[in-house]
Amino acid sequence: MTDLTKRQSLKTLGTLTGGLSLLSLAGCQTLPLTSTPTVSATDAEDLAVWQQADEIIANLAVTQFPERDFLITDFGAKGDGRANNTQAIADAIAACAAAGGGRVLVPAGRFMTGAIHLKSNVNLHLQTDAVLSFYTNAKHYLPKVFTRWEGVELIGYSPLIYAFQQENIAVTGDGILEGNGSSTAWWPWKGHWERRNWEYDAAVDQAQTRTPIFQMAEQGVPVAERQMDNDFLRPPFIQPYQCKRVLIEGVTIRNSPFWLINPVLSEDVIVRQVNCVSHGPNSDGCNPESCNRVLIEQCLFDTGDDCIALKSGRNNDGRRLATPVQNVVIQDCMMRSGHGGVVMGSEISGGARNIFARRCRMSSPNLARGIRIKTNSVRGGLIENIYIRDIEIGEVRDAIVINFYYEEGDAGQHMPEVRNLHISNMTVQKSERAFELRGFERAPISGVTLHHVHFKQTASLGILENVAGIDQHNVTVNGEPFQFGS
Repeated sequence: MTDLTKRQSLKTLGTLTGGLSLLSLAGCQTLPLTSTPTVSATDAEDLAVWQQADEIIANLAVTQFPERDFLITDFGAKGDGRANNTQAIADAIAACAAAGGGRVLVPAGRFMTGAIHLKSNVNLHLQTDAVLSFYTNAKHYLPKVFTRWEGVELIGYSPLIYAFQQENIAVTGDGILEGNGSSTAWWPWKGHWERRNWEYDAAVDQAQTRTPIFQMAEQGVPVAERQMDNDFLRPPFIQPYQCKRVLIEGVTIRNSPFWLINPVLSEDVIVRQVNCVSHGPNSDGCNPESCNRVLIEQCLFDTGDDCIALKSGRNNDGRRLATPVQNVVIQDCMMRSGHGGVVMGSEISGGARNIFARRCRMSSPNLARGIRIKTNSVRGGLIENIYIRDIEIGEVRDAIVINFYYEEGDAGQHMPEVRNLHISNMTVQKSERAFELRGFERAPISGVTLHHVHFKQTASLGILENVAGIDQHNVTVNGEPFQFGS
């Protein structure tokens, strides 16, 4: 155990030379399961912990649909890339639901559409060579709906694919969901962004909507009153809200206006074999918010923001609902570009618990962080019982990050807390920094375990600031044993 409650600026260990064989990440095809871990659990306690992950998977309530198909072209849809198919798709969904459920089939072709609202017992299934291409004019996402945006509930534009208080729903198939976000559509609403390739236009800057909406939430304004005519909050792509038994499987999601997959306050969610490819601002891959029992497996993330980010509401709004994201298993995924591979936060005011991640591979010159926790004393949040093992990282900027100074920093009275964070059997081939661990003097980082963690080639050890209670075993940096505080 070590006690590092004072800031320690750790010296650069020196950049090493020599070749490095990184993980092969070519292509965006659905990924197979990764190989069996070379290091297995050896004690009863570790086995029991990972049995909990298996139990979460076994206890998931899964979707089931009648063998009944509704072809959208039978309802007037045309896959010519020109016709507006919004109503035809809505009619097919309504007919499917009225019949007791089944599949709504999207055949080969390019089908233009606005918002799609799923109903209970409906599986929206994209066949091979099918493309659902979504309009970029905001009028196609009216009327507004009850939604959540960056952890705050409001009345806003409909997500591109939306479901509210529905059960047994799915989006499946081999086809493509095209959001058409670009430097001329949706993305300029971000405003100032370090990687923007468009001219800044103050007239469409999201700040003019985001700031007053967030102020309303802090003031406790009822959600029904949190809406603005001058609305520049980009909608997420897929958002099941207060839903049960959700499946998203097989599809490729591209060029999202905002977050790609965003289940909120939902139960029994499976995201499987999905390719998330979007490099715009806030193009997070999969962000479950305040959800219970979630499985994310065999997915590819190549994104402009966090690959997977677990969230539970922002500030007072998150504390009002007080619903953690919990009982989540992430396995056999690949992360390429992104702000973080497996992330908790930053909208984490409701907390996170019982999170398991295993057998994931990450690598890209554009992957900023591997394992990441981000919060502050305005957002707070108890983050506990986090288990991460059998992780292979090829190239990353910062390998392990726990940052209590995200955005506002230490400007509030809600202390973030990390309990029982266990990382084991992780290898990092190449990184700029091994660690960025930044706690508060009045709330240091503790409860962290690192076992069999190896940083093969790192330019810098990084920064440890107000870190206490690191339990470590067999940690090496650049081939040498490493001990915190030494």
